Amino acid sequence: MNKLPVNYYKPLSVGAPAPFRELPVRLERMIHFVPPHIEKIRAKASAIADQVDVVLGNLEDAIPADAKVAARDGFIEMAGNTDFGSTGLWTRINALNSPWMLDDVTQIMSAVGNKLDVIMVPKVDGPWDIHFMDQLLAQLEAKHDVEKPILLHAILETAEGVKNVADIAASSPRMHGMSLGPADLAASRGMKTTRVGGGHPGYGVVEDPGEDKNQPRRFFQQDLWHYTVARMVDACMANGIKPFYGPFGDFSDPIACETQFRNAFLQGCAGAWSLHPTQIDIAKRVFSPDVDEVKFAMEILEAMPDGTGAVMLDGKMQDDATWKQASVIVNLARQVAARDPELAKAYGIEIVP
Repeated sequence: MNKLPVNYYKPLSVGAPAPFRELPVRLERMIHFVPPHIEKIRAKASAIADQVDVVLGNLEDAIPADAKVAARDGFIEMAGNTDFGSTGLWTRINALNSPWMLDDVTQIMSAVGNKLDVIMVPKVDGPWDIHFMDQLLAQLEAKHDVEKPILLHAILETAEGVKNVADIAASSPRMHGMSLGPADLAASRGMKTTRVGGGHPGYGVVEDPGEDKNQPRRFFQQDLWHYTVARMVDACMANGIKPFYGPFGDFSDPIACETQFRNAFLQGCAGAWSLHPTQIDIAKRVFSPDVDEVKFAMEILEAMPDGTGAVMLDGKMQDDATWKQASVIVNLARQVAARDPELAKAYGIEIVP
């Protein structure tokens, strides 16, 4: 049963900050994962923060079991010693059924709760997982005088989570968004792939045979994740939160990475994970709207100031529906321009300090 509307935005603990009614406006083209148990990575935190939109201290997968405590301690040290400016600070905690999760949350909230923006929660099966985190965070916010609510980001990486994706998206005003977790999801579904994101050479369609039955038929590789990404985007956008593509594991194939990111961008995703420095520029390029498209979108908005009626531009009809599409592009371009002076100039957007 859902909460009564009158209670939806009430803090869950006396002394906790009130939940956001709308997400803070932030550019999040890439969520850049760093392993905080490695000292030389922590030493580069300020430089990394200057290059990316979000720095995420990873405590879960890819961190060895004997380094879990060091990763947590390292994240707390990195968060405390670094000025992240307008760059978001996130952490991915260990799974809710792990022996490290509770200490991850309690110790991080105690030490750096006022610097943290988002907690990424792995392997979310349903709204009950978010409800648990919602209540726990409210208690910790109140205890440690945290001034703004910590948001939650769910990773969609189980078959049960995909089944419950709409309920997860609507589960709490703390919800920031969701990311596709293709590796664990593949295992949960029994999919026959060992790839982390991207396509598979065996998954596709073949063209119809021609008159010559012996003539080779062309094969077209398809996207294994199109259905899941579409469901995630619908669930997120219907609830005013953000969808993200997750990891692309083959660092040696930037073309495939860019293609997968672009597919996700066109479907509605706000960003993707960057697991390697080479993926940062790919995400910046893909999740920043094209210069020519921004300029044409601006023409539409200028030709239809109130968003009603219809006009002809370059031989194409533009109406209130395309005005809405143009608004999405221009709004994103303004966010990008605020962080990227070169793109601001290319877009023709003047940013007032």
